[in-house]
Amino acid sequence: MAPRPSVDVVVLSQGDRQDETLRALESARVQIDVDVTLILVGNGWAPVGFPDDVRAVHLPENVGPAEGRNIGVAHGTSEFVFFLDNDAWLPDDTALAHAVARFRAEPRLGLVHARVADTDGVTLRRWVPRARVGDPTVGGPAFSVCEGVVTLRRSAYEEVGGFPGNFFFGHEGIELAWRLRDHDWELTYDPSVLIHHPATEATRHALFWRLNARNRVWVARRNLPWPLAVLYIGVWTAITVARTWREPGNLRHWFRGFREGLDTDPGGRHPMRWRTVLTLTVMGHPPVL
Repeated sequence: MAPRPSVDVVVLSQGDRQDETLRALESARVQIDVDVTLILVGNGWAPVGFPDDVRAVHLPENVGPAEGRNIGVAHGTSEFVFFLDNDAWLPDDTALAHAVARFRAEPRLGLVHARVADTDGVTLRRWVPRARVGDPTVGGPAFSVCEGVVTLRRSAYEEVGGFPGNFFFGHEGIELAWRLRDHDWELTYDPSVLIHHPATEATRHALFWRLNARNRVWVARRNLPWPLAVLYIGVWTAITVARTWREPGNLRHWFRGFREGLDTDPGGRHPMRWRTVLTLTVMGHPPVL
């Protein structure tokens, strides 16, 4: 008999949301037909008060979600990795088994993106990783990543170098998706894998506007051929100004981050192949939007 598939479940916490974190871990613990290893990364905090089966990782400083998830992956060895936000949970105990079955059936599938909804069934537009959002209950190819609600094949994750840890947070999921595509891995949005998550907005974070701009520039500089990098940055600058011109304070923070993105080292450049650009364009998601 073949061994059961193994999944490392990586949850990040800064020491807040203790009850929610316990709920997230429990929803992974009870998954059937898979062996799970629970890895709790304390970002600037030593995890205490958790069951013995939780592998606690203490980071003295908050290194951000992107690098925190990379460190969590490094503390496991399972064939698959599931990232779960500490305020999210799996309402279905077959979710991970379903994702693993997709991987088993599709050898070049590198990532399964869950459907995210709050307990009222509301799915925010930014949670749907398809080229056209439409009905969130309809699956299809994924082109971006909501980092805390995905299952990955470890070999695919490691092949592309994981998340860009220096991003702290913001657009690391876009880079991961682009690099997986450029390495000929497939990504799918499977709404039958459901995760509950409060319908909160990313703008609640104090650093959002600066890091949003800096990392938008960095992701282009790191991953796009130069003509597309310039176009990508220009398109998103126009979009941001059009959306935010009535919020001058936020716009100032955004342009401060934009300048930082131009002036600082993004940490390495690996431009995607023009073949990947063509593939993404034909699929309806050219890498300039």
